[in-house]
Parts: sequence; structure tokens; C-alpha cells
Amino acid sequence: MTSADAASDQPASATVPRRPRGAQVVLEVVRRESLTPHLVRLHLGGPGFDDFLDGADPATLDLTDTYTKLLLAKPGLGLEPPYDLDALRAELPREDLPSRRTYTIRDVDRNARTIAIDFVVHGDEGLAGPWAASAEPGDRLAMSLPGGGYAPAAGDVTHVIVGDDSALPAIARAVAALAADARGVVIVEVDDEESHVPLDAPSGVEVRWLHRVGSAGAAHPGTLLVAAVEALSRPEGVVDVFAHGERAAMKRLGAIFHGEWGIARQEMSVSAYWAHGRAEDAFQAEKRDAVGKIFAD
Repeated sequence: MTSADAASDQPASATVPRRPRGAQVVLEVVRRESLTPHLVRLHLGGPGFDDFLDGADPATLDLTDTYTKLLLAKPGLGLEPPYDLDALRAELPREDLPSRRTYTIRDVDRNARTIAIDFVVHGDEGLAGPWAASAEPGDRLAMSLPGGGYAPAAGDVTHVIVGDDSALPAIARAVAALAADARGVVIVEVDDEESHVPLDAPSGVEVRWLHRVGSAGAAHPGTLLVAAVEALSRPEGVVDVFAHGERAAMKRLGAIFHGEWGIARQEMSVSAYWAHGRAEDAFQAEKRDAVGKIFAD
């Protein structure tokens, strides 16, 4: 699922002017993979692939939390991308306008000319998950040009990379980018063992999987992740933190990393991808309010 909405645009090339970040790029489904019972990977390509590469800042594509904003229409309205949002605002009620959803780009394959995005799928919940669950080759999808803000720090640091299912694509990219001599810990909270994905971490990086669903029932999202981090001792020296997932859990983790471990807010990547009990549109709207902020001002 999605990354922090950070990352500013770099100056456009003098020879190839870049599209504005809000511009729509339309890609089509080329193929699909079922990674786990609740995780689907779609490979997107077609003529829009060149538009995506031409408009993207190459440095952004090298980040491990590279994200894009998908523009999704409600099923049954017959809307096809690209969307003329100004015209649709004049024709449709606000609740029927295409909605934006932020997703991590798992991979850009220049040889295959595809972009891979992983979708968490839980039945009919939400817009993006059901769309991905039924998407077939040829289906079209509008997205923004990519943004991003994080890549694992180099040098003498200890990595602490934590999150839930929604952060798995970014976590997997971060782990794959670690140096062979990296040290640290990766903690991921998912439903169960079937929800694991391969994480080929260096020998000095411990990978822990936490399962919400067990013999005692299902744990509240984020509680196992918070408990695992609370049990950690702050590593010596410089700590490189990446923590993304459910909002209440990220608020607590932000308090630990900043308030208890003493890491400056600008020196770590902590962000909420979703909030338990909130629909996506409500979650996005609350980002402007106190309840939606990870750190108190």
C-alpha cells in the first residue's frame, strides 16, 4: 500500500520537459500475480509506460518508498480514464467523483516496460482492493507521476524497519536495497504465515513476522507491532528508522522513536497508510486535522 506524501519535484530537464506531478498517466494491466491469499501484484504497461518514465524524476524511482496516486472510479458509473475531473465535478455529486489512493510502486521493469504494484485485497472492502482482485489484462488505470522520500541510509547505522501488510511493498524494496553488511531488525505484522512474502535480508538483519490471527483469536491491528518495538532497546549510534502502517500504531511508534529514543523527526520516515475503522476518504481528509497527524505540533 502507500507512502508518505512528501518529495518535492526536481528541476525539469532542459531537453525533456516533465509533466506536472498531478498529470494523469494511463497504464493497462499486462499480467497479474497472487502473492498471498490477500496480496495481488499487478504489472501495468502499455503506451502509457513511456509517459510515466518521461515524466518521472529518475532519482525518485531509486527511492524504496516510491509511490503513485491511483485515480479510481466507482464501479457501475461507466467512467473511463483519463478523467476530465473539472467536467465530472460539474456533472456528478462529490461522492461519485474518482477517488485517489496512494500505493507503493514495487518495481519498474524497463526491459518488460511494466510497473508492478501490490494490492492488499480483503473482499469487497474499499475501491482499490476489489478493483485489483478482478482486474484483467487490458483493464486501464490512471495514476500520477511518482513521489517518494526514503531509501535506507548507508554507512555505520542500525536499521529499524517496521510496518504492517500495507507497508510490505515498501519494506520489501527497502530490505532488497540494504548493503550486504547492513545490521538491524525488520518487524512485519500480518494476518498469518500465509501472508508472508520473501524478504532476503542480509545476515546481520533479523526479520520477525508477527501474526494477528492465532489460536486466541485476532489481535487488534498494530498492537503486536507496537509491543514488539516497545520491547526493543535503542541501538547504539545512528539509527535509521522506517515505520509505516496503521495510524494509531504509527503515532505510538513515533512517540517511541522520537520521544524515547531521541531520534529527530526529520531523520526518520514514520507515516500512516491507513486508520482502523476509517474509510479511505475519511482517513485522507483527517490528515489535515490533529487526529490525522503522527506527531503533535
